[in-house]
Amino acid sequence: MNYNVIPLDRSHIEQIVVLERQAFSAPWSKVMLEEELFNPNASFLVAEGAGGEVLGYAGLHVVLDEGYIANIAVVEKYRRQGVAGQILDVYCRFGVAHLAFLTLEVRASNDGAIALYEGRDFIEAGRRPNYYENPREDAILMTRRFKPEEVTV
Repeated sequence: MNYNVIPLDRSHIEQIVVLERQAFSAPWSKVMLEEELFNPNASFLVAEGAGGEVLGYAGLHVVLDEGYIANIAVVEKYRRQGVAGQILDVYCRFGVAHLAFLTLEVRASNDGAIALYEGRDFIEAGRRPNYYENPREDAILMTRRFKPEEVTV
């Protein structure tokens, strides 16, 4: 499969709106996605196929040295082919250079995503009870630290 991971631009929005509806029970709206284009604290990436089709995307918000991965979604027929992993790797490389940690939430039942994150050194840092709806489910808060915490004696 041939694709490039590139920054989100306006040409991707319509396809991502469709992907959001397919992937999430509470999808982001077109307006919300468009606002991210102008958010100086956001970096949204797209896995774009040779014909300009969106295979997947993810968003990162950064405040100081903290990163929060807002969304990761891959078109169903491209799942389990490394698309999400490649996007996540970009954010992890950024994290190594610039962040203390990256964090995200994932449905407790999403074993595939949990395995993806664990494979990139994210660990469970807590739970958010009943965080998701349709169906109602806990979120697992997962974090990857990049800089060792200061140890005081």
